[in-house]
Amino acid sequence: MSSPLPDRFLTPVDLANLLAIPIETVYQWRRKHVGPRGFRVGRHLRFDPEDVRRWVESQMEDAA
Repeated sequence: MSSPLPDRFLTPVDLANLLAIPIETVYQWRRKHVGPRGFRVGRHLRFDPEDVRRWVESQMEDAA
């Protein structure tokens, strides 16, 4: 992730664009409980940019 993370909560589309992955992958991760931690605001799914950063770092550590 070379660009800085936004200063707001991310939507699933934001997350997919940020990681350059299909949106369906974000939802599959959610169903399988494997992606970055998300939370609901009413019926809307959101991701904390700090949680996303930590998750990406953990993926990089696991790959090393």
